[in-house]
Amino acid sequence: MRTSQLLLPTLREDPGEAETVSHRLMLRSGLIRRVAAGIYTYLPLGLRIIRKVEDIIRQEMNRAGAQELLMPVASPAELWRETGRWDFYGKELLRFKDRHERDFCLGPTHEEVITDLFRREVRSYRQLPLNFYQIQTKFRDEIRPRFGLMRGREFIMKDAYSFDADEAGARASYQKMYDAYHRIFTRCGLTFRAVEADTGLIGGSSSHEFMVLADTGEETVVYTETGTYAANVERAELLPPEEEHVEEFRPLMAVKTPNCRTVEEVTTFLKIEPNRLVKTLLYKAGDQTVAVLVRGDHDANEIKIRRILGVTEVELAGQAVVEKITGAPVGFAGPVGLTGVRVIADHAVKTARNVVVGGNQADTHYVDANWNRDFQVEQFADLRNARAGDPSPRKDGVLKATKGIEVGHVFMLGTKYSQSMNASFLDPNGKECLAVMGCYGIGVGRAAAAAVEQNHDDKGIIWPFPIAPFHVHLLPLGESSAVKETTARLYADLEAAGLEVLLDDRDERAGVKFNDADLIGAPYQVVVGEKGLAGGTVEMKTRRTGEKIKLAPADVPGTLLDLSRAFRTPTT
Repeated sequence: MRTSQLLLPTLREDPGEAETVSHRLMLRSGLIRRVAAGIYTYLPLGLRIIRKVEDIIRQEMNRAGAQELLMPVASPAELWRETGRWDFYGKELLRFKDRHERDFCLGPTHEEVITDLFRREVRSYRQLPLNFYQIQTKFRDEIRPRFGLMRGREFIMKDAYSFDADEAGARASYQKMYDAYHRIFTRCGLTFRAVEADTGLIGGSSSHEFMVLADTGEETVVYTETGTYAANVERAELLPPEEEHVEEFRPLMAVKTPNCRTVEEVTTFLKIEPNRLVKTLLYKAGDQTVAVLVRGDHDANEIKIRRILGVTEVELAGQAVVEKITGAPVGFAGPVGLTGVRVIADHAVKTARNVVVGGNQADTHYVDANWNRDFQVEQFADLRNARAGDPSPRKDGVLKATKGIEVGHVFMLGTKYSQSMNASFLDPNGKECLAVMGCYGIGVGRAAAAAVEQNHDDKGIIWPFPIAPFHVHLLPLGESSAVKETTARLYADLEAAGLEVLLDDRDERAGVKFNDADLIGAPYQVVVGEKGLAGGTVEMKTRRTGEKIKLAPADVPGTLLDLSRAFRTPTT
């Protein structure tokens, strides 16, 4: 491909809308352009990368025995109502009516549609197991789309759905997809980790996220360095702390804490550590209000709170509700004397002694409060976020923390969808049985953006070879016949060798060509200059290391093929 024939609008300056490294560099290198909030056009260079990621996915899905199909973007509401997700999914589901006033949505995922296909077409256990996948555009009406392709509203996704006759078969299908995802992300050149995760809006019994490790990631992952445990911080389990030495109870006492509402303000004023304070957080959970107690140095985990309460959503109560229940402004709620609400607490509160809690009146806190003497707790549970330094729930070390970007997610669905939609088959005895399902997603654009987050420097992107838009950036400098002839011959020879070449044939200064080549990030650059040709050589640069070597033009294709051989993974 010649640059003169390619729409490649590179930018010298960082766009004002750019929020992350990948967002900035993908805009600057001419890969994407914004159409609306969270909606992007893939320009030719960006689409080449997307197609390469898709090709790797398709090869590994086929290798794992999945069958490709394509489902519609628009789904009728009646399918979503069968599973209850028409209402449960909330405002992320973009709903609309057709000309006949029938309800539809743009599919953010396709469990309903694929389960409907299964119940219409599959009759016997002899047809199982089955695994279907598609690579398709999705739409989720994110409340705050951001970070370019990391959290868009419209995005390209690979979603797959397995159907098995029993739980054992479903787990085998799940493992096949888990292994396939390892191969996919390894072939894409990503550094990643599979972690236990919450099932969220998809539902099911268990799931794993595939997290690309990057400092700019939105998610926090905790893991043991020497053990096997790894989990998203939202999902990470925590064991109840062991009882340490128990202080003697001291008398409860109310103290004035003027204008001290936050943990930092209260602990600074009282000259105590945050772990000596217990926060009382009032949550609205459907029609009820619940008080959740966590230590001052811990963060409440709303996913765990939802799970304990058996509800789909919780939100912090507003000021009016807090004042009505506690009689005090926000910041002074506490469990002592609190009535009319259910009180639950994190395990760490159970072992805390002589703590500070809100006094349920303005500018007042209690010191030396103790549960079961000064206040009651209906239930203790794991209600907080894990953090570095916590013991592993597998008892295999101490947790460490890192940031990650979710690029894939695999779910064990069980019979959640097959039961609600009556997706059944006949077993060997003629008995009707529900299919046991799994579902498996990969964000294609997000995987490409995550590769940028992991592979860049201050000059631009450094693409992993398997998903690079071009393998070689050919840079002729000068207008002599020797430069032109050598460039033309190299271009033909490299393409004949199976390498993808971007030839910068623009009438631009050397500095402009070098800057754009570093920005675009092809793994290798070959510079054809008059000075080098006078000595019979061209210069080859490895983008990742910056290493430069002189080669005879005839030796360039073979050298590049040798260097790239390690990246050419067999597909069978």
